[in-house]
Amino acid sequence: MSEADTILRVAARGDGVAGDGRHAAFAAPGDVLAPDGSVTPGPHHQAPPCRHFPECGGCQLQHLDEESWAQFLHDRLANALEGQGLAAPIRPPALSPPRTRRRATLGAERKGGRVLLGFNVENSHALIDLQECWILDPRLFALVAPLRRLLGRFLKGRARVHLTLSDQGPDVLVEGLAAEGLEAAEAISAFAEANGVARFAVDPGHGVEVRWEPQPVTITLGGVPVPLPPASFLQATPEGEAALVAAAREAIGSARLTADLFAGLGTFALSLPGKVYAGEGARDAIFALKAAGAGRPVFPEHRDLFRRPLTTAELDRFEAVVLDPPRAGAREQVVQLAASRVPRIAYISCNPGSFARDAKVLCEGGFRLDWVVPVGQFRWSTHVELAAAFSRPDSPPA
Repeated sequence: MSEADTILRVAARGDGVAGDGRHAAFAAPGDVLAPDGSVTPGPHHQAPPCRHFPECGGCQLQHLDEESWAQFLHDRLANALEGQGLAAPIRPPALSPPRTRRRATLGAERKGGRVLLGFNVENSHALIDLQECWILDPRLFALVAPLRRLLGRFLKGRARVHLTLSDQGPDVLVEGLAAEGLEAAEAISAFAEANGVARFAVDPGHGVEVRWEPQPVTITLGGVPVPLPPASFLQATPEGEAALVAAAREAIGSARLTADLFAGLGTFALSLPGKVYAGEGARDAIFALKAAGAGRPVFPEHRDLFRRPLTTAELDRFEAVVLDPPRAGAREQVVQLAASRVPRIAYISCNPGSFARDAKVLCEGGFRLDWVVPVGQFRWSTHVELAAAFSRPDSPPA
């Protein structure tokens, strides 16, 4: 065996890469790649636990052990920074355990007289009819079989099923389902009551219609129950949320006045010290945060931060900024931040590429990238999240 034949790393899309540059699907570091393309498993190649792997698109890396998955997250981030000419201390990744995902979107389709319900096949519109799942919280997976039976009565084509674990239990939204009439109402109520569902809503294509919600549905963020709009964005696992919040708090220190930009429902705003301005462009999210934050030092504003980012003059009021943009990053807002006098920034990202691009702008504006921590919320996937701390060299300690 030579280094040329040994898998040395895992590429961004999950292929193993040998020392001679050859790629092999579902290969782990330490595996040996033969001339004919066959793979001999090495010390980091584990037996995938789920029967649906590798067809199911919910996971791409179940063949990696914990150590090599953590290294994959580290390398993705290091490569993104290197591509922008940056470097920073990268902390050990925070990994969410199996079966902890509290939100997911499944596909549903009537096919051959029955309904399929599950994740898509990798790079395909075909569906895996889930019989087991090693990433979903068991309380969500327990809905799959009874929900399949319910949809079998009313679904005519395809639908999307959003599952979220709220304070009151599972929250279900089915897009593409028109379940009208007394029979449908009774079936939905019976399903929800029998399975402990907190809310059941449908969207036939013209807006969300709540069909079952015996009490208002909430999600607790920072110790505060926040009204939860259907299919709202949440951090994927409680463990991932806790890691990101802890990193943000560490990055901003004891700031007395902080701006939380792209604040969503208040995952960070409700967990930060001092007074917090919370800017968010999604109406449902900002209205929920306003309802939850009454009497607390959180000041939400409905604001499109892509079209109307906080200006340098506005930013200069704050002792710290928490930034949690969508996958595309926050180029417009980062340009204003780079020109501001804000001393500390916590940047939360779900895309190492757009993060590294924005980090370069901040560093060129005089910030220092102090550290980065990868966060693996989407277990066994190639998806990488992170939290990073920026500071100005002349700013006081956090």
